[in-house]
Amino acid sequence: MPDLAEETQGYHFNVMRRALDVIDAQGPSVSLDALAAEMNMSAAHFQRVFSRWVGVSPKRYQQYLTLGHAKTLLSERFTTLETAHSTGLSGGGRLHDLFLRWEAMSPGEFARKGDGLTIYWGWFDSPFGPALVMGTDKGLCGIGFTSECTNDDAWNDLAQRWPEARYVENRDKLRAWVDTAFGAKDAPTPLFMIGAPFQIKVWEALMRVPSGHVTTYSEIAEFIGHPKAVRAVGTAVGRNPISFLIPCHRALRKSGGLGGYHWGLPVKRSILAWEAARVDAKV
Repeated sequence: MPDLAEETQGYHFNVMRRALDVIDAQGPSVSLDALAAEMNMSAAHFQRVFSRWVGVSPKRYQQYLTLGHAKTLLSERFTTLETAHSTGLSGGGRLHDLFLRWEAMSPGEFARKGDGLTIYWGWFDSPFGPALVMGTDKGLCGIGFTSECTNDDAWNDLAQRWPEARYVENRDKLRAWVDTAFGAKDAPTPLFMIGAPFQIKVWEALMRVPSGHVTTYSEIAEFIGHPKAVRAVGTAVGRNPISFLIPCHRALRKSGGLGGYHWGLPVKRSILAWEAARVDAKV
């Protein structure tokens, strides 16, 4: 059993991810002792891991992991984008407990598929498991989670978006930005958004949604002036390369269904639960 001081964010996520499977199989009323036993942990240690990761007890956290939690968020924490705080749209400001500033690639640069661009990359631990992180000299441009796919899948997914770029492994180049992105340090996190103009409009809209809240694909379509383009909005949400920081996980179907998530629905459920619990606990 790992020493608590040595446990990583990814370790905490793996414990939670396994607990999600148990809750789905046995129901949200499964006891703390039963959850801990399923993961070969003492109840006390299991409770410490969860409380350290999300800021609330496992018993309270179970309500956020249920399949019906998305509908609760939609009814109680739905964000109308027209009235939401425009955090991030002016290039800076408070966003889900992080400071972000962003710059978008020009349409001409995007059309060149990364030609002439150097993209640095590295593997890092994150609150949601191992993460492949990519960035340019201007900021982070890609984050992919691998708890539901292989490392090769994540690499191919991100790298094929900019096939003409030069890729250089350099964790040191990205380290400070990754630390701020995942909350280890309180400092600006620069983003370099590489996408088509329509995609970038959708990603801008996502950055209006506060942590612990959600919106819908149709609300985003309405906000960006394309009310009939719900399907295209859904595609653009799914193609967001900067997971978590551009919060595509906060977009739901009008029915309260989770919709899709590029890195796996268990990851989407986990991030939504993590954010909602932390907001409620005021972590």
